[in-house]
Amino acid sequence: MLAALTATLAGTVRKDGYFTDPAGLSWWYAACWALFAAAAWTLRRVPSRHVAALVLAGGIAVAATGLAAPPRTSTDAFRYAWDGRVQATGTSPYDHAPADPALAGLRDGWLFPPPEVCGPGAPDLARLPDGGCTRINRPQVHTIYPPAGELYFLLVHALSPDGVRHKALQTGGALLAVATTVALLGILRRRGDPRGAAYWAWCPAVPVEAVNNAHADVLAVLLSVVALGLTVRHRMAGGAVLGLAIGAKLLPAVLLPGALSGVRRARDAAATLVPAAAVLAALYLPYVALSDSSVLGYLGGYVDEEGYGDAAGGGRYALLRLVLPDAWALPAVVVVTAALSVHVIRRGDPARPWSGALLVTGAAFLLMTPGYSWYALLLVALVALDGRWEWLAVALAGAAAYVVARAVPGAGTLAYGLAALAVACGHLLRGTAQAGPRVGAEGNEDRGSRGART
Repeated sequence: MLAALTATLAGTVRKDGYFTDPAGLSWWYAACWALFAAAAWTLRRVPSRHVAALVLAGGIAVAATGLAAPPRTSTDAFRYAWDGRVQATGTSPYDHAPADPALAGLRDGWLFPPPEVCGPGAPDLARLPDGGCTRINRPQVHTIYPPAGELYFLLVHALSPDGVRHKALQTGGALLAVATTVALLGILRRRGDPRGAAYWAWCPAVPVEAVNNAHADVLAVLLSVVALGLTVRHRMAGGAVLGLAIGAKLLPAVLLPGALSGVRRARDAAATLVPAAAVLAALYLPYVALSDSSVLGYLGGYVDEEGYGDAAGGGRYALLRLVLPDAWALPAVVVVTAALSVHVIRRGDPARPWSGALLVTGAAFLLMTPGYSWYALLLVALVALDGRWEWLAVALAGAAAYVVARAVPGAGTLAYGLAALAVACGHLLRGTAQAGPRVGAEGNEDRGSRGART
């Protein structure tokens, strides 16, 4: 089954159908996810002593399929390559947009193809004011990526041989994806059963988004997994690494309630929050000192462009908008997310910070219905840590919103609705199976039945 998954993933990555045949590409995606589910199910029959080796070997093979073609469904990696190139000259990546004539001397035929290929037959190329084009999306706006991500882009550029192009970032993504598998196996083996690591290692989202499209989210995911693993025993170290994760991609900030699971004392909360804030500040300060422009870049414009600020302006908050007026969607997200965060902090299990993190993160995805599938890489890793596989439906819904919706309008909303139903059913089934508190030999309620794993 794992061999079939690997072969199908390789075929999916090689199919260049995002612009020309999104319906056909959707069927390839569906086949990959079906084979992934079957492979994860059959792993239950493997003897425990062989599980870790099989998960890791399969994860390496699955990640390698992402190297089979150039980036297929996203052009973000080209911005990463550009930012690394700009920084290598001593220039802040926040000071100039790629289209700025001041950086014209850094352009080459890879990121800035010749004018003859810039026609309407190249939908993956962005037009420039001077009539040329570039592989970099939104070339007239400043970069949006936070400083740890920018340092990663610079490192990849510095280590890359001349002419390697997209392969450098894809290779970096593959190494980070496998490193995440190793980190998951290490954490889960200490807890007894490493099978859950396969939810990350073999998930189709990993080779497609972390490797083929080389999204920097995979760096944030690795750091997030390490941070949550450290938090159980070393709060300050866990907080510091979580600060790094937030500095790689801002999304891991949603993990803070999980990292504070079960915290009762202010000094324990400070042991996580202060190092996280200190590391994040230390990452930003050099860029603030070197940059003439805002280090937030296009962040505000991106929020507006994607419809997060105005619910009526895009496909965000799709499930909430089915039952609430558009104007109520954002306040509802704030209220529900805050309530879940308080619940996790007060009632969460400090020995399982990823459990509360999964609840808050997964709920945020269902409430906000993001349109980019790579955001869910973080959610996939949390599922691997916690084992509640039904939340993978949310990651699959993200893929539907990004790819299937190009062929079937409204597919994203339907997929997120089905994902919410899957999560609810999973919750009810688990509640039925675990009905009633477990009682120990002395009549005390087993603490393992408590916490935010709901």
